[in-house]
Amino acid sequence: MDPIELVAVVLGLASVVLTMRQSLWCWPTGIANVLLYAFVFFQARLYSDVILQGVYVGVQAWGWWKWTHGGDPGAGLPVSRIGRRQAYATLAVGLVGTAGWGALMATCTNAAAPFADAGIAVWSLVAQAGLGKKILENWLVWICVDVLAVVVYMGRGLYLTSGLYAVFLVLATLGWQQWKRTLAQPAAA
Repeated sequence: MDPIELVAVVLGLASVVLTMRQSLWCWPTGIANVLLYAFVFFQARLYSDVILQGVYVGVQAWGWWKWTHGGDPGAGLPVSRIGRRQAYATLAVGLVGTAGWGALMATCTNAAAPFADAGIAVWSLVAQAGLGKKILENWLVWICVDVLAVVVYMGRGLYLTSGLYAVFLVLATLGWQQWKRTLAQPAAA
């Protein structure tokens, strides 16, 4: 058992639970998590995931700032829904991004699972952008990413990480339900 992977798993779980609770502590634990996973994924030759972890550091910092400065002063950013046009545009970006990045990884590297790994990376960024804006539907994207990740990571022998993503799948479902209830609550006057 790789101790770095184990610590990354614990930090990943903590980050998602804190995200579900809309705690600002989700961001620093998330940053520590992705820094450790960059190393784990490099060892497994999942290069899209390595690059994703690097991007995550910046995206996590942006999300942290957005949650603290994006809403009414003192109230934080509220949960919202995605519009139909934005949903179609997001779907197009995710599909084209996955195909393009997967093709690049397949032709330019010895990546173990270039298209599946690209799908995890691209759709994780899509979900993370929605998370940073507190868009409810980010959880649905995470659910899809988690299913794919369980399969890919299991295939690469990353059993702890595969198990983590199975737990993330459950947590994403609970996050969807929890944020949906928050959205349904009337705003305080």
